[in-house]
Amino acid sequence: MSDTDDPTRVTETLHGPIAFLANIHGNLRALDAVLAALHEAGVGAVFVCGDLLLDGDDPLGVWMRLQKIGARCVRGTTDRALGTVDPARLRPGTEAEAEAVARFRRTREALGELILARLRKLPEALQLTVPNGDRWLVVHGSPRDPDEVITHDMDDAELEAALGDDLSDVVVCGGSHVPFVRVLPDATVVSPGSVGASPEGGVAHYVLLTPTPDGPAIEPRWVAY
Repeated sequence: MSDTDDPTRVTETLHGPIAFLANIHGNLRALDAVLAALHEAGVGAVFVCGDLLLDGDDPLGVWMRLQKIGARCVRGTTDRALGTVDPARLRPGTEAEAEAVARFRRTREALGELILARLRKLPEALQLTVPNGDRWLVVHGSPRDPDEVITHDMDDAELEAALGDDLSDVVVCGGSHVPFVRVLPDATVVSPGSVGASPEGGVAHYVLLTPTPDGPAIEPRWVAY
């Protein structure tokens, strides 16, 4: 994980296959199922598109596992909230909101101040360079807004607007829990889906990208847990 304060870190000459995950949400069982599949596939580099820890049963276990494997993570919306929002200032209006605040508080307590500080320092984007010279961007939301969710049902014009002025050849975005691949004239948009909170439940999504001279070979995958 990165403790840098820079919004973007450049990683040169990555070779594949490279794994991209998102939305682990503190679900260690789901994460371990994905990591076992990655080990079998011989995957070395792992990137995570944010929303790492909140809502699952073992946020600390997820953090420690990501640290152990050297995963490179961007900060998601819930990661930023964990690092910056004081739960004492939250005023829930419903029983469901009260439960969410209690879960938020428990997660912060399980992580402790040192990890919360590291969450605050995670970058909002990672710019990767692959052997053919293409640039890949890893974000949680969109290149123009870390909290803007890019979804599978956007039309091409909406997608291009969300990409803004970014010049990356591939944008891997984690805001949506639904896996998809969209090829636009100037960029390919990839959503890895969700490891720990998929719409199906009991299924963990991830995607493998392998750099080739003609662009990335993209393999959306999933594993039951």
